[in-house]
Amino acid sequence: MNVEIVPMRPGDWPSVRQIYAEGIATGEATFETDVPDWEHWDRVHHKDCRLVAKKDGRVMGWAALSPVSARRVYAGVAEVSIYVAGDARGHKIGTLLLESLIRESEAAGIWTLQAGIFPENRASIALHTACGFAKVGVRRRIGKLGGRWKDVMLLERRSLKIGA
Repeated sequence: MNVEIVPMRPGDWPSVRQIYAEGIATGEATFETDVPDWEHWDRVHHKDCRLVAKKDGRVMGWAALSPVSARRVYAGVAEVSIYVAGDARGHKIGTLLLESLIRESEAAGIWTLQAGIFPENRASIALHTACGFAKVGVRRRIGKLGGRWKDVMLLERRSLKIGA
């Protein structure tokens, strides 16, 4: 599959939004229940480290970082979001995106990436583990989705270049 990883542009938002909505609909990707509008999404994510995977001009997946805190001491810590279109899963697009996001994050001075993943989302856990993330622990019954308590597995990856 000939896929290119490129910086996300505002014009990619309709496709990114659709892929995000697909992820929300699975009930295994996020506590979010609705996709925010572009202005909100843009405001809560880093301005750099936003990527899309494209094949023949079609967005097949996306990855982005959001800060974990406004405190300066955590300026190099970011949370990963990565989503792949349902019909594009199983083609290593997630791997291409996450590997590229790791390189971009290190170039931007990020020293720790973290991911909060529902334990039942085995594909996402496998992807992150294959890309060097390690399990920190499980936050038990940390939030409710659809009236049911959910656990979140916390994984992190320390940069091998920065702050190691």
